[in-house]
Amino acid sequence: MKAVLLGPNGQLGSDIQAANAAIGSRLSITPVGRAQIDLEDLDRTTLLLRNTPFDVLINCASYHKTDEVERNAQKAFTINAHLVQRLAEICAEKRARFVHFSTDYVFGGNDKREPLCELDTKAPLNVYGASKDMGENLTLQVGSDVLVLRVASLFGVAGSSGKGGNFVETMIRFGRERGELKVVADQFMSPTATADVADALLRLVHAGVEAGIYHVVNSGKASWHEFACRIVQFAGVDARVIPIASAEFVTPAKRPPYSVLSNAKVSGLIGPMRSWEEGLESYLQAKGYRTDSRRAGIG
Repeated sequence: MKAVLLGPNGQLGSDIQAANAAIGSRLSITPVGRAQIDLEDLDRTTLLLRNTPFDVLINCASYHKTDEVERNAQKAFTINAHLVQRLAEICAEKRARFVHFSTDYVFGGNDKREPLCELDTKAPLNVYGASKDMGENLTLQVGSDVLVLRVASLFGVAGSSGKGGNFVETMIRFGRERGELKVVADQFMSPTATADVADALLRLVHAGVEAGIYHVVNSGKASWHEFACRIVQFAGVDARVIPIASAEFVTPAKRPPYSVLSNAKVSGLIGPMRSWEEGLESYLQAKGYRTDSRRAGIG
């Protein structure tokens, strides 16, 4: 199969290519990044993709600088919604499978406080979440062969493109520099290694699963404070991690108090997703940190 990968240089796109190469997959991936096309130019993007042969289009591209998005709504809806609809339409024309990555931030305004499944009502709290929500809706309305894969709180070896490093690297850097971290303890999510998302994606594509929405996250949940505690513990950083309330750390974009995703659906198809702690340990080892899982209760 021939695949085109949009957003190939970010942490998720990088791990998809690495995982595909590692297993000797029959998926032949052509990366298409910023050097080839400006995705805000919908007409040029359409022309390029219509003239490119592929069986699968994988879209890792998005405008995901959450706080910046609050003051750039037009750009967010162009890239995260209208572009995505255009991509789905191109795939429908080619009778190709479209794989689009979405986010746990389509939730947040829900009262539910147990892992959210694919059928739970969406309720985004910020512009980024609203733009991704609209992207999902427009894409699924096309009626083509679409997989919408919702992911959350990603960390990958390539870092988070455009964000100056992912949360893991930020906690390690600040922990070393300051010796103390203040991290919100009342927001809960699903920390997820991009390496595990990449592996799951390839399994889903090769299995030819039916179109629809899938939550592709590591198992378990954590607050950002709990996540930070594990990070410094695993990486051997001598830093104190202090829990604070969201009200003490005000950001332009409101964050969901609870956006933990259930991966039961995808696990039933490709096998259990490992825990986020295991994903974190593997990530740190890949980055060259000497970890001791016993200190964090793994194993």
